Amino acid sequence: MNQETLKQLLLTLEKDLPDFSVIFTGKESRRVNGLYKPELRQILIHNRNFTDDNALIYTGIHELAHHIHFSRYPEEVRRRAHTNRFWQIFHTLLERAEAKGVYYSVFESDPAFQELTVRIRRDFLARNGSLMKEFGQVLMEAMELCRQKNAVFEDYAERVLGMKRGSARTLIKLHTLNVDSSLGYEKMKVVASVPDRKLRSQITESFRSGATEPQVRQTLKDFQKGPRPDADKADKEKSSLEAKKRRLEKNIMKLQAQLAEIERQLEEL
Repeated sequence: MNQETLKQLLLTLEKDLPDFSVIFTGKESRRVNGLYKPELRQILIHNRNFTDDNALIYTGIHELAHHIHFSRYPEEVRRRAHTNRFWQIFHTLLERAEAKGVYYSVFESDPAFQELTVRIRRDFLARNGSLMKEFGQVLMEAMELCRQKNAVFEDYAERVLGMKRGSARTLIKLHTLNVDSSLGYEKMKVVASVPDRKLRSQITESFRSGATEPQVRQTLKDFQKGPRPDADKADKEKSSLEAKKRRLEKNIMKLQAQLAEIERQLEEL
């Protein structure tokens, strides 16, 4: 696979993309397989790191996610690159690539991984989820006993059990809301954090359908924020233009430096 083939493959995964370039460095790197240069909109791939195209495509999709994230949400990227939004974009791109047959997940196709995944989900994630839900039921008993004895439950949780009060209340929610324990504890916490029953049901179904935690968390965040007002939209457009301006200024400075060097060489001839 060459760099142009990879770019054409990536273009099939997302519509209306700002232009970008894919460059194979011809190098091997122990630190990273690839990187994205936002000021130049370049996806760099250290292609000598790879022995098969599938792993190379995976890295290309990862860097494409950075391109989309930076292009559409520049205000977020300035703070941190790998946000829930980034992982939402990346995981969605991987799903599309798998659906199109241009990338395959070894976790889904390899029998050893398939067997191990079943064991982990059954014997650890689901079992741990069930245990945490039972824990919540026992903590409810502790809360009732505190009420009877005129004691403060949060004090009992923190000073006696050595728990954070927020964690104790989350566990109680897992029980009272009857959250599906097969999801595993981490996903159960996301479901329990949602007050609306209908939305909790939708989130549960999303997890059951294979959605990742970052995908659900970012979707939930966007839903809770609701439609952005016009002022917010203007701020986003301004941030995007300012980011483009900074990229252009950097490019101009590089070109000016190159021009000065060429003029110097011409003078010496």
